[in-house]
Amino acid sequence: MVSSIGVLDVIVFVLFLCAVVGVGMIKSRRIAGGSDESTADYFLAGRGLTWWLIGFSLIAANISAEQFVGMSGQAADYLGLAIASYEWMAAVVLVVVAFFFLPYFLRTGIFTIPQFLEYRYNSLCRTLMAAMMMFILVCVSLVAVIYAGAIPMCELFRVYGVNVSLTTCCWAMGIMAAIYVAFGGLKACAWADLIQGSALILCGIIVTYLAFKALGLAPVESLTMSDGSSVAAGTFADNASSFSKFLALNKSKLHMALPASDKILPYTALIVGLWIPNFYYWGLNQFIMQRVLGSASLREGQKGVIFAAFLKLLIPFIVVFPGIISFNLYKDSMVESASKAPAIQESNKKILASFEAAKASPAPEGFVVYTYDSYWGSASDTAENQQAKVAIDEYNTKVKADAAAKNVEVTEHGKKLVGIYTDSAFSTLLSKLVSPGNGLLGFLLAALLGAIVSSIAAILNAASTIFTMDIYDKYIQKNASQKTLVKVGRICIGVFVVIGCFVAPFIANPKFGGVFTFIQEFQGYVTPGILAIFVYGLLNRRGAGITGVIGLLLNPIMYFLLAQLTEIAFLDRMAVCFVTDLVVMFVVGMVKRLPAPVEFKSNTNLDLTPSRGAQFAGGLVIVLTAIFYIFFW
Repeated sequence: MVSSIGVLDVIVFVLFLCAVVGVGMIKSRRIAGGSDESTADYFLAGRGLTWWLIGFSLIAANISAEQFVGMSGQAADYLGLAIASYEWMAAVVLVVVAFFFLPYFLRTGIFTIPQFLEYRYNSLCRTLMAAMMMFILVCVSLVAVIYAGAIPMCELFRVYGVNVSLTTCCWAMGIMAAIYVAFGGLKACAWADLIQGSALILCGIIVTYLAFKALGLAPVESLTMSDGSSVAAGTFADNASSFSKFLALNKSKLHMALPASDKILPYTALIVGLWIPNFYYWGLNQFIMQRVLGSASLREGQKGVIFAAFLKLLIPFIVVFPGIISFNLYKDSMVESASKAPAIQESNKKILASFEAAKASPAPEGFVVYTYDSYWGSASDTAENQQAKVAIDEYNTKVKADAAAKNVEVTEHGKKLVGIYTDSAFSTLLSKLVSPGNGLLGFLLAALLGAIVSSIAAILNAASTIFTMDIYDKYIQKNASQKTLVKVGRICIGVFVVIGCFVAPFIANPKFGGVFTFIQEFQGYVTPGILAIFVYGLLNRRGAGITGVIGLLLNPIMYFLLAQLTEIAFLDRMAVCFVTDLVVMFVVGMVKRLPAPVEFKSNTNLDLTPSRGAQFAGGLVIVLTAIFYIFFW
């Protein structure tokens, strides 16, 4: 039975969202209405952000549906705690960014990350990176965040009796974000992020508390082991604590290292591959770094980044743990959700059609077998799927025998038949544990929506800044007035949000393989190359500008070839591209050398004194991360 959302929930929900937009607009009113409006005011908050604003803003811009839906869902799936590497490695990366990247960026007084490449390499390198980042920000990040955010919000509203279409949800979130970022720029984003970031962390803590409480009260016979099996007698006592139950149920999921054969997070990725997207995202990604570029000083910037690093250490406990517990408590509900998820059903339908065509063909192409998860075609599934499972097993046996006879390797169909909707883990927890009518549900829904909107706003702000400063000001109208540049930035926000909201619903097409795969696969075409040219550019100051151009152009070619010719995990592909880029750049740099090393001269009035307190805190972050990995290895 569908529960109805209470009046008090609606009031709290609306008031929270109004507060977010209102505070952002009020705090940026001087920028929007003053005669002294400038690009520094609008795009970088007047270079006056303090450490606590920076820290909360970084987390609010980062944490979105990708964590509360995708990461929580993958934790509920077989990955378990291993998915926390994205968060805990990020904490270490933030420490490196604070003390290695940030001093260079603030010293040069840049507005955008591509702008730094003109100082180190040449204008062509800057333009190429700007174009690549524009594509990633608008066509990948923005589209994915809007889509990934709309899915759980639609589902949650549906559970509580409010039917909202995916398209409507996409446009509502996009327009809300566009309003306050277009009005007040980065300053509006930062102050809105302060509220949303705080509420988001509180939301995660509340849900984690409720999840552990429910686990402690749940009858033993109703629980599920992490491998999907029933709880064996004597696994734990009836009166065992919540945490004891959690550890006993999830022994196989509470490990950071997965086999090298894993397609998503092999342990090899922890050595090289996973560091690449992390360093790109936290050190070179415009929509993240723009907040740090608005620092009032190097000291404030470093303290803000380290503060964000501490918050990143917390995220797995309020995102990953609830996802795992959701599986323990409500595995059957997630199985039921799979039958109602259009994307899953459409994908399964296409896979079955492919199987029927192969089975009917007298000479099917290749030796392809069809796979399914343990929940598809099980005793609890439909009779039709159970019959199809038997037919697939018989077909696979024949294909394997034919392949063995001809000494040919068997390949798996690109997609698996799915019988469980793990991405519903977090929304299932909310629907099961939070009763409507007391205002708490309204707050939690608003916090989740606010997190999504905050990420959308950050991307819009970053994309508009890159277009305005790296493309419009440089090529379309040189020496444009400050007023004109700010106006162009606002127009860009409107254009980009329309593109994002229009394209987002199409990601539901199964050919994209889900939003997480969509993001990672497309980012692989640019992130290793961008990271490589920055690392090379800082380590070797005498390599000519052509080295940076080659590094940017080589990466997408390499990544495409590896994707077509190999089956290695995308993180390992990134590692290969990164290393190849560096090697090629060092070789070219030995031939094409500058007469003298590039000097990064100071181009700002900011105080560039480093923070000793941040240095100590950064060391503590690294120690805590090491402890977590040792404990959960």
